[in-house]
Amino acid sequence: MPRFAANLSLLYTVHSFLDRPAAAAHDGFAAVECQFPYQHPAAALSERLASAGLPLVLMNAPPGDWAGGERGLACLPGRSDDFRRSVDQALVYAQDVDCPRGHVMAGCLAPGTERAALQAAYVERLAWAAAQAATAGVELLIEPINQRDIPGYFLNRQDHAHEIISLVGAANLKVQMDLYHCQVVEGDVAMKLRHYLPSGRVGHLQVAGVPERQEPDAGELNFAYLFELIDALGYEGYVGCEYRPRAGTSEGLGWQRGG
Repeated sequence: MPRFAANLSLLYTVHSFLDRPAAAAHDGFAAVECQFPYQHPAAALSERLASAGLPLVLMNAPPGDWAGGERGLACLPGRSDDFRRSVDQALVYAQDVDCPRGHVMAGCLAPGTERAALQAAYVERLAWAAAQAATAGVELLIEPINQRDIPGYFLNRQDHAHEIISLVGAANLKVQMDLYHCQVVEGDVAMKLRHYLPSGRVGHLQVAGVPERQEPDAGELNFAYLFELIDALGYEGYVGCEYRPRAGTSEGLGWQRGG
């Protein structure tokens, strides 16, 4: 079985955020990840991670005005300065909590905007961000996300993400491949794993059941098969569990134990 990382933003929500690493350790997770930890002092989170004995392996850069509907800044016209500040903030925090990976959300297209019109700016900003991240010793990730969950999101497909990686040409810029989003958008998940994992351009995997985004134990995907395939392909990274539990997180972990 792969090494699983509990997503602290969606799992163990009965606990306060800073208590969630201990809960994940108690349930046998090998690591944790999260979305936006910035309301918590880095020193406090670092202390809780050390106490739990778990690494934080992934976090997101600030996404802009989330309450106002923003889902990232990397492709948004006129937001270059805001994007740079968000990356700077993320890199400082990542270094303080010893997190090796940061996901930079692309943002959403305004109505009537063509995706092609924003790609050059997106590539340019990612090149700048990847250079800053390399200096900080951080791997930068981009993630294709389906438009059912985030309508208008700029980056949706695996092939587009890998095209962007090629255009940027930075060794520390990789794809965050969420099998939930991949199935919703394009399907054929096993073949995409076979195609992309050997490339070395996938920096992190995530899972959730489809279509309900619950535990990976039911729905359209055969995760027992996919986990065996991930192992067979030699993937050595973590698999993030970014799903919404049907009931309690601990009560729903039978899928990890094969039942």
